[in-house]
Amino acid sequence: MEPAERPRRPEGPALLEIRHAVRAWLGAHPGPVAVALSGGADSLALTAASVAEAPNVRALIVDHGLQEGSAEVAATAAARALELGVVDARVLPVHVTGSGGTEAAARRARYDALNLARGDASVLVAHTLDDQAETVLLGLGRGSGPRSIAGMTAFAAPWGRPLLGVRRAITRAACVELGLEPFEDPHNTDTDFTRVRLRHEVLPLLEDVLGGGVAAALARTAEQLREDGDVLDALAGSVADTDGPDIEVSAIETLAPAVRRRVLRRWLLGRGVTSSTDRQLRAVDALVVRWTGQGGVALPGGTPDARLVCSRRRGRLSVGLENE
Repeated sequence: MEPAERPRRPEGPALLEIRHAVRAWLGAHPGPVAVALSGGADSLALTAASVAEAPNVRALIVDHGLQEGSAEVAATAAARALELGVVDARVLPVHVTGSGGTEAAARRARYDALNLARGDASVLVAHTLDDQAETVLLGLGRGSGPRSIAGMTAFAAPWGRPLLGVRRAITRAACVELGLEPFEDPHNTDTDFTRVRLRHEVLPLLEDVLGGGVAAALARTAEQLREDGDVLDALAGSVADTDGPDIEVSAIETLAPAVRRRVLRRWLLGRGVTSSTDRQLRAVDALVVRWTGQGGVALPGGTPDARLVCSRRRGRLSVGLENE
């Protein structure tokens, strides 16, 4: 779609707060940007602020096709983006399929489509402080370790999140200032989704019981954990060679546990392991420090017919297909 003539927009306090957040993000991460737009309040406000702060902003709208009328919703979002002043608005239809439930499958399809369409631009997504708080709670509930509790980062190329310090109420207020009526996704009130129950039941209860400020406190906790994690990751990268096909147990067994597990995680990712849970990583760590002759640890990755397995032989760890 081609851009419409950019209208004059009011500069209310909510939009100004969002503009300041986007300006700060752009200052730290310069370069071309596209905005992932759903038509909801968060992404509409982010689009408006991005157009005001950056040149040649594009809008990318994913149509998941999961609801009746989704094509019309996507087209409306594209039209609004053009009215706000983007140079181009592109609708990306996707087919949602795969394991892990509808929410996980939709997320994979969405991010794959955005990544293919972005060109050389970073993609700005409209996750807010409230989204960050929900992510931290999910990580706590799953016991996934500090990396999960650290939540989302402001930039993990190519994904940018300028609004992690902005409350969801501010994005809604910005839409009011702009005279925009955002799309209300029915999935956002569907209590079959865990995140929806966290948003509408758990967080309000915590705010009530603990006297307010819980969402902001969870977001601060995530930031502190990310800062600590960055230091530990840097230390792990400096104390052991993780580029080889094997890793010598004696080279890492005396490292502090938090550093050693980061070394192992870095090495496993280099060996084709697509991801690992905290439990799997600790099982690999046990091959180093609690070795009793146990068998290998099955890990994500490999082929449809054979998983990857990390095993210990002759004082070294290696990763291979389970049938090898």
